[in-house]
Amino acid sequence: MEINDLTPAEQRVWRAFPQGRAVDFRETDDPEPAAWGPERAVRAEVLRALLLNGPQPDGEIPALDLVGARVTGRLDLQYATIEHPVRLRHCRFDEPPRCHAARLRELNLSESVLPGLLAPTVHVDGTLRLTRARVDGSVRLGGAQISGSLYLESARIGTPDAEEPVLQLNQASLGADLWAPGLRTRGQIRLNGASVAGTVNLTESHLGHAGATALDAETLSVEGDMLVRHADVEGWVGLRGARIAGRLDMSYSRLSHPGHTALRASSSTIGELWLRQGPAMEGTLNLRRAQIDVLFLEPETVPDEVLLNGLVYSSLTPQEPAERRLTMLERDRDGYVPHAYEQLTASYLRIGDEHAARLVQLAKQRRHRTTLPWYGRLWGLVQDATVGYGFRPLRAAGWLLSLLAAGSLVYGLHHPEPLKAGEAPDFNPVFYTLDLLVPVISFGQEGAFAPRGWYQWLSYVLVITGWILASTVVAGVSRSVSRQ
Repeated sequence: MEINDLTPAEQRVWRAFPQGRAVDFRETDDPEPAAWGPERAVRAEVLRALLLNGPQPDGEIPALDLVGARVTGRLDLQYATIEHPVRLRHCRFDEPPRCHAARLRELNLSESVLPGLLAPTVHVDGTLRLTRARVDGSVRLGGAQISGSLYLESARIGTPDAEEPVLQLNQASLGADLWAPGLRTRGQIRLNGASVAGTVNLTESHLGHAGATALDAETLSVEGDMLVRHADVEGWVGLRGARIAGRLDMSYSRLSHPGHTALRASSSTIGELWLRQGPAMEGTLNLRRAQIDVLFLEPETVPDEVLLNGLVYSSLTPQEPAERRLTMLERDRDGYVPHAYEQLTASYLRIGDEHAARLVQLAKQRRHRTTLPWYGRLWGLVQDATVGYGFRPLRAAGWLLSLLAAGSLVYGLHHPEPLKAGEAPDFNPVFYTLDLLVPVISFGQEGAFAPRGWYQWLSYVLVITGWILASTVVAGVSRSVSRQ
């Protein structure tokens, strides 16, 4: 391409390229394209020719650096190797740039307006910037290899009727950060299988795809933190099988997917999960089989339905009374999940709160009782009423003392007759009642005297009650010993 074939605007770009000088076409602050005349138009084929075969004088570092240009036609860099930085800021594109499998030093499209960006499997040796860009379509970066960071802060991507993912980063590899605070999307973000060596920052973002998938990040790998603070997410967030070495922080955020799963982090491995200082999640929280070192979960953020079977965590904060934590377990959609109660018990024991741990174990037994047949539920009610399944042993002592007092009073007023007159020991109503209540100890009173009438029926009641109390105490002690 000869310089004589170029328009005045294109000649400015051609002459600035060898020295890497910026060309700024902005003469007014009017952002509407109607105010952009031909003096700001640059053909995409001219830019392509510059990048592939532009002049490269000795001692200079060429670069394509445009500000405020209107790029007409399609900028097609498929499979190309571009040795020069490409900076097209505040520009408007008539068609989506195509960079499939291209190799670039740097690509900067900050504050530009594009109908889309088609760059699957692109290789960028530096950074790719879409800061404050507006993309009325899809950004396709599936399988991209970016040595530095991908910047998307305050970018706007997608359209209300988007059917395909509007931001595709599946299987992409980032050597630094995915930096996107303030990102606004209308459609699905696809991050499944992506690898990020630094931090994923979605603070103050708005991810909108109501009734569908807002963020698909299954098997995502993040070596740093994943920050989704002060965010507004309408749709499903999928993190199944993700590995986040640092903190997954969703503090102050609203997650909304009513009637369906709002956050699915099943089978994931997370250093710290923070769900705090935000409204209750609208939808189901799925943490099945997740492994979390620190679970920072405030009861106010827990939704009406959870899935916790197989969840393992080392620490649960903030410290809350057992009654507030147990409401979360009662909301488990899987019903009675013994493992969830054991995890909560262990978390209280680790901080030395044995009272709370006993309350959790008592709640576990009561929840288990609802799954038993009628005779099992009946026996459970007896254990609960008498000794609180062994976790309230003082209750058994109260029952025994009450029955001992009642029996001693009744038999003290009406002595039973001796079986063998002249051979029986002196009658003692207290030790006689103890003989009836305690099945493994004998004071020689029960076998020497024979009550009659309703006093005999009272002795039967004391014997049966004593056996029940003894059995429940032994059962409770056995549970405590095996648990320790």
